[in-house]
Amino acid sequence: MIPTEKIYSDDDRKYEQKSVSQRIEALFLNNIGKVVTREQIIRAATDPVTGKEPENWHQRLSELRTDKGYTILSKRDWRALTPEEYVLATAERRPTAAKRVLPTGACWNSVLARSNNTCEWREDGQACGMSEGDTDPIGGGTVRLTPDHMVPHSVDPASDPTDPGKWQALCGRHQVMKKNYWDSSSGKINVVAILQAVNEQQKREALTFLVRYFGYDIR
Repeated sequence: MIPTEKIYSDDDRKYEQKSVSQRIEALFLNNIGKVVTREQIIRAATDPVTGKEPENWHQRLSELRTDKGYTILSKRDWRALTPEEYVLATAERRPTAAKRVLPTGACWNSVLARSNNTCEWREDGQACGMSEGDTDPIGGGTVRLTPDHMVPHSVDPASDPTDPGKWQALCGRHQVMKKNYWDSSSGKINVVAILQAVNEQQKREALTFLVRYFGYDIR
């Protein structure tokens, strides 16, 4: 559900929940249907005791979508938004996948050695290549590589934790993108999420294909 008008939140309160994720979740639940900016998220996520700003806030935001099932809109979902604006459309949550299996330490070390400690995501034939500790030029924050199922968790939740061939190293941003490509409750490809992620030219190409497929005349 996309809001009918763009209303900005003026929330500047201090959030004191225990974790970064809980503080961001509270911010969105207090501003359902309103635009929340990157600055507001960082302010809400900041440790209320130490005043330290978290570098991993965008990963916690991803987890609210994928692990808790919230529908948090970004520019991919609503064209009216800028790249640093987000909207929680509703407090209702979608079904989410079961608890994830993780690779063993030895397996993960083998994956990192294979990837040369870089993100293995490939798009249009190009590897992401960001290394552990880099600054993500798009998502912001420090890059942390984490293990990802080669076969999506929603399709096969029991990947062998000892087999490096079943795992890949992904940065936080591409973990988000990968998760968004698959529906956690059904295991089916999320075509809409893929279309949201591609650039405008690719969207136009997909539209042209669909218009021809269904025989529409849009002259």
